[in-house]
Amino acid sequence: MNYRSIANLNQILVAALPRLPRDIDLVVGVPRSGLLAANMLALHMNLPLTDMRGLIQGRLLQSGRRLGGIKADFFESVRKVLIVDDSVNSGRALARARAEIAAAGLTYELVYAACYVTDESKDNVDFWCEVVPTPRAFEWNVMHQGLLASCCVDIDGVLCRDPLPEENDDGPRYLRFLAEAEPLFLPTVRVGALVSAPLEKYRAETMAWLDKHGVQYDELVLLDLPDAATRRARGCHAQHKAAAYARRNDLLFLESDADQAEEIARLSARPVLCVGTRRMVYPSSVVGNLRALSRHKGRKLMARGKRFMMKWLAQGLRHKPVDAALDVADEAQRPLEIAGEAARDQVTQTKEAVEPETTSQR
Repeated sequence: MNYRSIANLNQILVAALPRLPRDIDLVVGVPRSGLLAANMLALHMNLPLTDMRGLIQGRLLQSGRRLGGIKADFFESVRKVLIVDDSVNSGRALARARAEIAAAGLTYELVYAACYVTDESKDNVDFWCEVVPTPRAFEWNVMHQGLLASCCVDIDGVLCRDPLPEENDDGPRYLRFLAEAEPLFLPTVRVGALVSAPLEKYRAETMAWLDKHGVQYDELVLLDLPDAATRRARGCHAQHKAAAYARRNDLLFLESDADQAEEIARLSARPVLCVGTRRMVYPSSVVGNLRALSRHKGRKLMARGKRFMMKWLAQGLRHKPVDAALDVADEAQRPLEIAGEAARDQVTQTKEAVEPETTSQR
């Protein structure tokens, strides 16, 4: 699964600026996601912006003071227009845009650009920023893509807010939360599976909330434990989610909690999109994080041990040279180094259990 964030979108647009023509008069976004990229590009180039309908009707989106006054006859002076979409896969959206422009009889010089393309679709545009193979997910529309049919999605923290501690009483307050929880990111397409940690005994209330907000799904997987106290004692949220994810063999899991996202990725050996951090967690990156953590803890342990030994030796060797104390402290550090190396080796089993996943980039 190849994931691109809004931050990455901005980075590749800035990197593409030197390759774009400098005599562009107008930037046009292909609705709807193309408007995000077109808006960023228009801001960087300080150019007027509109959408496809605005181009055909001769209408601009309102401009700020930095662009200066736009004259009423602006479109009479337009020569070259940049048509921007966020991505091209099948090319159908751009084909529709070309057809609309042709039907309107517009005679501008048109330049077509896309931020993300595939090897098969890159010839559909004049400029592109990055080749990103499918399957792929974009931060700005992941909840509205057809790939959700092959995804697992958490409920609390993704579809709705998490319950507050005082609401998580496994009683009337929690029932009220289930009925009235405010939505966050509601999908507009069917989801393969909703996999979350509410207890199985609250299935009816959970389904009622989902139905109230029009969420469509194929499977609802809840935690089959007797009560919230047992759930807290076992702390098996990530294991529960990873098991369902692996069983379904889906493309992606959308999780709100960063720690759980890493644990799900590690246990399932599959990618997880952390909605809370807007970051994709790959199984290989979990191993790298564990290795870095072990190195960090090993260094802290050694430094702390050396400081302790120097303090202790300074107190016990008041009448000996300081260099002697430092020499003894260095000798005492070696066992701590061995301990740090042992801590780093603890990630080996995790690494062997995980198949690294790589992303293809241009």
